[in-house]
Amino acid sequence: MAAKSDQTRHRVADVALRMFRDIGFEKATMRAIAAEAGVSVGNAYYYFASKDDLVHELYLQVQGQHADRAAEAVVGFNDLSARLKATMHAGLDVMAPYHRFGADFIATAIRPASPVNPFNAESGSAREASLAIFRAAVDGARPGPPRRLRAELPGLLWLGYMGVTLFWVYDTSEGQRRTRKLVDGAAPLIARGLSLTRIPGVGRILDDAMDLGRTVRG
Repeated sequence: MAAKSDQTRHRVADVALRMFRDIGFEKATMRAIAAEAGVSVGNAYYYFASKDDLVHELYLQVQGQHADRAAEAVVGFNDLSARLKATMHAGLDVMAPYHRFGADFIATAIRPASPVNPFNAESGSAREASLAIFRAAVDGARPGPPRRLRAELPGLLWLGYMGVTLFWVYDTSEGQRRTRKLVDGAAPLIARGLSLTRIPGVGRILDDAMDLGRTVRG
């Protein structure tokens, strides 16, 4: 029974995510999702209380796909700039099929009580998965960033990537090329900035930035 229940849940989720891609978030109603999945509306709501929960499922799947693609993309790259660039481009590649309903996703995510709000407890597993992606990019860099920064740096990079994602959502250029250019320009700036942290005054500024990052992430 448990296996059958898991299969049904996965089928509803897969149908919903496909419909999000094909017809958009607004048109993919719970009733339409249930009909396409071959279950009753009540059964669909049993597994996912709302479309917000289905967006959370998408969030989890995107993080898993991003992790796999980023792990492949950074192979052969040692310097931090190249690893960050490859990691962020991998994320944009994974999100590309959902660009048409990106604004709907943001509208869902910014609600304080939404399960897909990136700062909520409900999003903890997806948030940690995203942090792990940037942790891998940092840990594999040679030479690595200053040791005192390594624990907090993935969190700052994650916050920065949230900004890149927001820019991507509203980027109407073909293939979101402006976002790609943003990534190409930001990655080397970050790497060069980190190299300056050995200068006492600059290092203190970054310490303050990390403290702020910890405060924001709770």
